[in-house]
Amino acid sequence: MTATVEPEVGKARLRKEDARLITGRTRWTDNLTLPGLLHIEFLRSPSAHARIVSIDTTEAKNKPGVIAVLTGADIAAEQGSLPCAWPITPDMKAPPAPSLAVDTVNFAGEAVAVVVARTKYEARDALEAIEIDYEDLPVVLDMAAAVADDADLVHADLGTNKSALWVFDSAAAGTGGDVEEAIAGAEVLIERTYRQQRLIPAFMEPRSVLVDPTGEQITMWSATQVPHILRLMLALTTGVPEHKIRVIAPDVGGGFGGKLQVTPEEVVTLVVAKRLGKPVKWTESRSESLVSAHHGRDQIQKLTLAAKSDGTVTGLKVELLADMGAYLRLVTPGVPILGAFMFNAIYKFPAYHFACTNVFTNKTPTDAYRGAGRPEATFAIERLMDELAVELGVDPLEIREKNWIKHEEFPFTSVCGLQYDSGNYEAATAKAKELFDYDGLRAEQKQRRESGDTMQLGIGISTFTEMCGLAPSRVLGSLAYGAGGWEHAAIRMLPSGKVEVVTGSSAHGQGHETAWSQIVADQLGVPFEDIEVLHGDTQTSPKGLDTYGSRSLTVGAMAVLKAGDKVIEKARRIAAHMMECAEDDLEFAGGKFTVKGTEKATGITDIALAVFAAHDLPDGVEPSLDSEATYDPENFSFPHGTHLCAVDVDTETGFVKIRKYVCVDDIGTVVNPVIVEGQVHGGLAQGLAQALYEEAVYDESGTLTTGTLADYLVPSAMDLPHFITGRTETPSTTNQLGVKGVGEAGTIASTPAVVNAVVDAVRQFGVNDIEMPCTPMRVWTAINGGPTDAGGTGAQAGGGLGSIDATGGAQ
Repeated sequence: MTATVEPEVGKARLRKEDARLITGRTRWTDNLTLPGLLHIEFLRSPSAHARIVSIDTTEAKNKPGVIAVLTGADIAAEQGSLPCAWPITPDMKAPPAPSLAVDTVNFAGEAVAVVVARTKYEARDALEAIEIDYEDLPVVLDMAAAVADDADLVHADLGTNKSALWVFDSAAAGTGGDVEEAIAGAEVLIERTYRQQRLIPAFMEPRSVLVDPTGEQITMWSATQVPHILRLMLALTTGVPEHKIRVIAPDVGGGFGGKLQVTPEEVVTLVVAKRLGKPVKWTESRSESLVSAHHGRDQIQKLTLAAKSDGTVTGLKVELLADMGAYLRLVTPGVPILGAFMFNAIYKFPAYHFACTNVFTNKTPTDAYRGAGRPEATFAIERLMDELAVELGVDPLEIREKNWIKHEEFPFTSVCGLQYDSGNYEAATAKAKELFDYDGLRAEQKQRRESGDTMQLGIGISTFTEMCGLAPSRVLGSLAYGAGGWEHAAIRMLPSGKVEVVTGSSAHGQGHETAWSQIVADQLGVPFEDIEVLHGDTQTSPKGLDTYGSRSLTVGAMAVLKAGDKVIEKARRIAAHMMECAEDDLEFAGGKFTVKGTEKATGITDIALAVFAAHDLPDGVEPSLDSEATYDPENFSFPHGTHLCAVDVDTETGFVKIRKYVCVDDIGTVVNPVIVEGQVHGGLAQGLAQALYEEAVYDESGTLTTGTLADYLVPSAMDLPHFITGRTETPSTTNQLGVKGVGEAGTIASTPAVVNAVVDAVRQFGVNDIEMPCTPMRVWTAINGGPTDAGGTGAQAGGGLGSIDATGGAQ
């Protein structure tokens, strides 16, 4: 009797990657060196907006070890303009974006010159010898002020600070009713303005680039999430033919969207190396990263929710101002548009209107940060649902349940026109309530309020879904996105029976090498240990669209499975020939082809060796099982979950302590529970950080005052609670494995859960909002009746929308 082999999918395996990570055998870009390697350092503008009057590099060029000093004017013909791949409207305004500023600087931290030297220390010392004369220009920081008719301009030649207006209206799109009619007929109207503060991705490994121009190709090693996209964009930006560029993403220490970019430093390093004919490397300092790598979030959200007196929602109107910063980076303008499809969340809104005005300011450019538009939308709607519950005097879970999509209603087409394929919000919420002891904590909260306890208990809720697995290509095309959403993979069967999996997804901490090995082990019936996963090199893996938007498993792994199916079909024909039977008489399972109704069998590894020998193959069959495939999904994936948070708030000091945090996520089929737990915990940490700790703050001159980790408060393990996690499983119906994304779920759901809890704790003092992050000072001030904004122009805390023109734009 043959022993049953335990499936790999679902097994809690430790990650293959971890051995080299924890023993120091990683190959970070900054660890790499080449003979004759030169180093570069960037001089950055201290001014947020100024005209460059003159640059004198004479003294710097004479410093010890210095090879060259270059300015924007020196490389103007070679550097091109940094790409923006998402023109969200035909009339979108996009200023030129030089990697080195030529005549004007538009944010503090913009690169204006570069020193090339034999060591990075000599290069850094020489920076101080460069003399630059600036003529200050008016600084634009506040979004609401920036869209006023008499506003100072970031880019005078554009004539406006508005980059684009993008509009979705359910009535115009034919996906729902008229929101203005819903508002006019509302029995209950909730109007709020929320602030999404500016955040910094703060990845663990600093950005680093090494370029070697000495071979037949220019080879770039970069700490990037997107080696394939980077290669194409470097070619388009610099004019170097694409086939003459090789990009390698070695071990990459986190990204969170912060390395989903084509950076000025990558372009300049390539240009300098090509010009000098020598290998060149740059690695940023932490403070350099905080001021110059792109930021995230930064929105003002004006929201109107219409409902009946029984709590049934009837309409939702969203008006956004979104801060682009000084330039449009790779997907900057599209980030808030991703959120447009998620403000309705899991609720059955019959009417919906969304209008987003993208605004230029003299701040570091924004772009994707973990969740990219979806956290902002989830925060807004989950805060509104709490406000509706308070207005009606009902439990906030009750108001959600009244309006969410029931499990028997799937598949469900939302008011935005998206089809949610599967879900069970009731099951996730019931499990979360049980793990949380929801009723017990509500009883304790009541007792504390009645006793006037100085330590008040708050309970926060977030019931969310998200669209992830950034694809399909046709949908992205309809949104004017500059690329597709497909992914590519190849499987190579080696003569020894070992397997190489080549994937276009480029891991930077997600665990691809482990998860892909588990999936292929089950599919081909080969041992987990016999599978090697190759990625992150445009020569090894020439096709791919890389990793972001929780797309690796739902798109990348499906390409792997598709390639594996082709391997099996190739092997089937050869197996039939070897066993002298018809192909239809064969069954494949556990790595073996078996003739139906017999014990006659041959293994796929035996076939691999026979193919290599090629002594007896069917006529017309090539001697190879190797296969490749490209997968373009038919839909997004829609993970969901319920997050519950309990906080203790000291009403005398404003200090917030998370007492209990429970999340129950439904991500469909789970490939590896260990990896899932890691993704969820990391996401929760970043969502909690937005709620309580992190904020990029500018002073009135446009200087980033949180430019070190002493000022930008990234929480440590000591600041985080013990997370209680659980799962329900509603498989996706749109892919072969039934999987959904998980990489961004924790970040998307946790921020509103925490803020709802904080506000709930102090609502009896007349508080209905506290601006993030909910620091002790802001909480204490709210309790005592004062404004909760940061009080700084650069921080834009407490800013209002003013008037948004939402009469035109893309429908």
